[in-house]
Amino acid sequence: MVLNKSRGKKMSAYEPFTDLDIPVEKSGFYKGYSLPIALISKVFITLLVLWALIWPASADNQLGSWKWSVLVNFNSFYIIAVGTFAIFLFIVAILPSTGKRILGPVGEKPEFSNFSWFSMMFGAGLGVGLMVYATAEPLSLWGSNPEIVAQTVIGSAPETIESAFRFTFLHYGFHAWAVYVVTGLSLAYYSYTRDMPLTIRSALTPLLGRFANGMLGHLIDVLGVIATILGVSVTIGFGISQFVEGVYAISGMEWLMNGDTKAPAPSTVGMISALILIMSMSILSAVSGVGRGVKYLSNLNLGLSIILLLTFIIFGSFLFAMTTYATAFVDYIMHFLSLGFNAYSPQNEAEFAANLPAEAAPFASELYSGATNAWGSFDAFKSALSPEVAVLDAATLSSVYEAGTDGRLFGWQSGWTTFYWAWWIAFSPFVGLFLARISKGRSVREFILGAVIAPSLVCFLWMTLLGGTAINLEVNGTAEGSIVAASLTAKLFVTLEHMISGGFLSGISIMCVVLIMTFLVTSADSGILVMNTIMSGGSQETGILHRIIWGILLTLVIGTLLIAGGGGLEAIKSAMIIGALPFTLVMVLMCISLAKTMIHDRK
Repeated sequence: MVLNKSRGKKMSAYEPFTDLDIPVEKSGFYKGYSLPIALISKVFITLLVLWALIWPASADNQLGSWKWSVLVNFNSFYIIAVGTFAIFLFIVAILPSTGKRILGPVGEKPEFSNFSWFSMMFGAGLGVGLMVYATAEPLSLWGSNPEIVAQTVIGSAPETIESAFRFTFLHYGFHAWAVYVVTGLSLAYYSYTRDMPLTIRSALTPLLGRFANGMLGHLIDVLGVIATILGVSVTIGFGISQFVEGVYAISGMEWLMNGDTKAPAPSTVGMISALILIMSMSILSAVSGVGRGVKYLSNLNLGLSIILLLTFIIFGSFLFAMTTYATAFVDYIMHFLSLGFNAYSPQNEAEFAANLPAEAAPFASELYSGATNAWGSFDAFKSALSPEVAVLDAATLSSVYEAGTDGRLFGWQSGWTTFYWAWWIAFSPFVGLFLARISKGRSVREFILGAVIAPSLVCFLWMTLLGGTAINLEVNGTAEGSIVAASLTAKLFVTLEHMISGGFLSGISIMCVVLIMTFLVTSADSGILVMNTIMSGGSQETGILHRIIWGILLTLVIGTLLIAGGGGLEAIKSAMIIGALPFTLVMVLMCISLAKTMIHDRK
């Protein structure tokens, strides 16, 4: 059987290729699915699971090594690509000839209301990330960002708040959401204006032509499936960690934590238990389909989110947050281009040594690692020096540390901003295809503004309210360093403890746990639906049994990589950064393809 979604008309050599045929099985277990896409994806994921399960230490170490190689060689590619995505979309939205185009036949009306559309888009795109990072991201960037790394400002000082939110807005603003929309717009445009399958390869048909019907097209769709699995895995990993922290804060069940009194963190048993619970609920929701499970959960998510925001408005540092929102937004816009295109390169030891003062040159090898460590400080650098080097005068040591600035900036960017871009990119096949599924009937301009600007403004509000309150509690001395000292996923609950108390605190904490849970279920079940859509050649009606199987496979990927990482998330993060790289190239090609098609459609 052949799935042919083309319009069937004869096309000239100058028209975009639309005669896309994706063979699917007409009977048997894989009925309705593309056998090459499904089998290649399953084999890859099965091998990854077995590797992480049988040789966890080897998997953890090797994935870490590969991740570092990717960052050293492709950091600039990641940064410049995302900056380009944002500029490309704004141009498409602004141009009258492209922005007014409807994603569907003339007169087509949107399937979902604006409220449900925004709820599903927001919940699938960022829900868990906001719960984990709303307090953690601004607070962490207050202590470490490129301005601090370059010694322009002092970490965790009042004057550092502006730069902290500048990079917070970068990581959750227009640049970030542009990643989702490049994929989503490309898929929606070809599916709804040319009646092509809602799958990844459709977006590249202007460049691939008839080769999109062969193995090259299959591999592109497989890259989408793999990126989706790894992106969702990181999101679920962070989410279940915060879920465990929240349940522990409410119940006090010791087995959920690792028992470390100095740096408590969720235990492996606690993480796996939470994973099984969340994924079981996600599979049930995915089986019900996007029209029921995902829609209702998304509406619930948005409602609970509003309650949480109101709690921070009433009991948090609202005036401080709103002042910060205004100044940070202006600062973000002023630095928009530099934030999007300023990429740092690694600094090797020879380059570092060439910038050293003469008296420090003999100690270049010893000084290199400390001076280029993005996660340290000048005081930590000095305290770690050997007695022979420590005798150098203060001015010389300051010059040595200054010589390593480029290395520190690269280390910070590759470990922070590039991690985010890889995460958003790995998530983009899932969110982009999901956005495309729910956006038929909307204009290109509405799609871009609704899915780039509107969610970004809400993210900014969320970050300044929750993160701004946490920073203000630290600045005025109320928190006394307790929020900063809390683990990444516990900062939200520690912040709440300094705002409210008693039964109200318990109630809001329980609500936060429920919100985390529903965000997790929404992300996971949407991911399962999207993976099955890709493997079925773009069909929106996929087999229930296959949804269940892919839900189980996703659970195994997350679980085994958690075990390989000793209960931590490093192995999952490494796999995601590696897996996102080839799909970044696919997205660059999507922009070229879409531009080519839109130019043709103007004629």
